[in-house]
Amino acid sequence: MKTISRLRYFLYFSILIVASCTTGKRALQKGNYDASVSKAVDRLKSSPKNAEAMKVLPEAYGFALNDHLRKIDEAKLSSDVLRWESVLYHYQALNQLADEINGCPACLTLVPNPQKFISEAADSRSRAAEARYVLGQKQLNEGNRASAKNAYFNFEKAQQFDPGIKDIKAKMDEAYWAAVVKVVVQPVVVNSTYYKLSSQYFQQQVDDFMANYQRNRFVIFYSEQQASNQRIVPDQVLSLNFDDFVVGQTYVKERVEKLKKDSVVISRGRTNDPVYGTVKATLSIFEKKITSSGLLALTITDWQTRKVLRQQRLAGTYVWQDSWASYKGDERALTKQQLAMTNRKEMLPPPPANLFIEFTKPIYSQLVDEINYFYNKY
Repeated sequence: MKTISRLRYFLYFSILIVASCTTGKRALQKGNYDASVSKAVDRLKSSPKNAEAMKVLPEAYGFALNDHLRKIDEAKLSSDVLRWESVLYHYQALNQLADEINGCPACLTLVPNPQKFISEAADSRSRAAEARYVLGQKQLNEGNRASAKNAYFNFEKAQQFDPGIKDIKAKMDEAYWAAVVKVVVQPVVVNSTYYKLSSQYFQQQVDDFMANYQRNRFVIFYSEQQASNQRIVPDQVLSLNFDDFVVGQTYVKERVEKLKKDSVVISRGRTNDPVYGTVKATLSIFEKKITSSGLLALTITDWQTRKVLRQQRLAGTYVWQDSWASYKGDERALTKQQLAMTNRKEMLPPPPANLFIEFTKPIYSQLVDEINYFYNKY
């Protein structure tokens, strides 16, 4: 009985806690006035006569209204150039609360006239846009790339506040092109006429990556042809050079195993009874490895100063493998796997051009990581 009583007490206590949470009482006690209003409104929509929510709503709304108005007054007195964004935030929060209450008939009997600040919000939005525009113009006038980048973000924010600002799009374009880093990517160099055709696969991957690069909007990659056609003066030049590579180094290894298996039926007696004995064989296992590897030299240079900004050597290796076997003696000494291996024939390796392509694949992955890492800071 005691256990049942305790369970009932626990369930009752849990229900009280849940009820207080859903009515907004706990949020009110913690000073989360907006959340308290929203919870009370939600509760009264589903249960218009809920006594706890009816008590919480007018009290929480009064606190929320006074709190936002106080913070608005404080923001207006602040010296922060972006203070109107804070003002706008608080007006929007008050308008949101008013909309929530107006959408709940039971709530309107408790808070008949929730205040809305439509013109005040519109005015603060306009002032916030103007502040961002002025700040962006000031940064753009500083004449350096970092400031131009900040100017672009401020113009962008100004446009979000007020899309109708005169010449805002032109200002964004001006700031963007003052901030962007223009990088000309030179064709991949391969110091071998024989492998120039194979390098085209790698070149195409590089071209596709650069053309679709979106990691940093303030970095644009151009091929030499594009830069020439568009009369682009680059900020940086990126060069890629396969200056050291080996294709088709072949290693063949032979391993000889002496095999013996006992208790194998080797014949039948006169009465057809099995005669057991030992069978032997010599197994020769051949393993061939063809290794191709190379180094790609990555160099990023400042166009004006000719200063090397980044220099890395990226390594890649590809190993092609094959194995087969042969035996002498009694095949019954071999396992199924060993016998299957003896039935395999030596395979022809891929042509050198394919081996070249394969060892460039891990190099390409490293190149992508290197480019992303270096240009993230821009």
